[in-house]
Amino acid sequence: MVNAVRQVKMDSTQFRRQKMAKKIDEQVKLAIAMRDGQTCVIKRLRSITDKATGLVSQMEVARRVNGWWWTEGNRILLQLKYGTRVLLLNGKDKNTIEVGSGDELIKVLELVKTSVNNGELDAAIEVASVKVRERFKK
Repeated sequence: MVNAVRQVKMDSTQFRRQKMAKKIDEQVKLAIAMRDGQTCVIKRLRSITDKATGLVSQMEVARRVNGWWWTEGNRILLQLKYGTRVLLLNGKDKNTIEVGSGDELIKVLELVKTSVNNGELDAAIEVASVKVRERFKK
């Protein structure tokens, strides 16, 4: 027998990392689909109540994903977002990563995901998280 305490609530920093990593995964899927000339479909569960019977059922619906990048000339510019807020990458004023091609974009997104999971962007995510929460206090 051992003495153990179950963790009931996830640490807020770990929660933000997981949320950001999930969104980066969606961006990778979108970038791969665009590179291959396909459409990217991200699905989510939606609860729908039948008005006649009152039963609640869950239905899978497609969700639109907006890319975090755009092109200017022959280069691709990538901005990382937490919610609707753009992350400041150096903590001061730099918020965009310049990428050369679509394949490089996918590699950069995978590298950023690794950085997020390692906690290297925790400070930037915290700043964006505070700004997102401020909108709800109005």
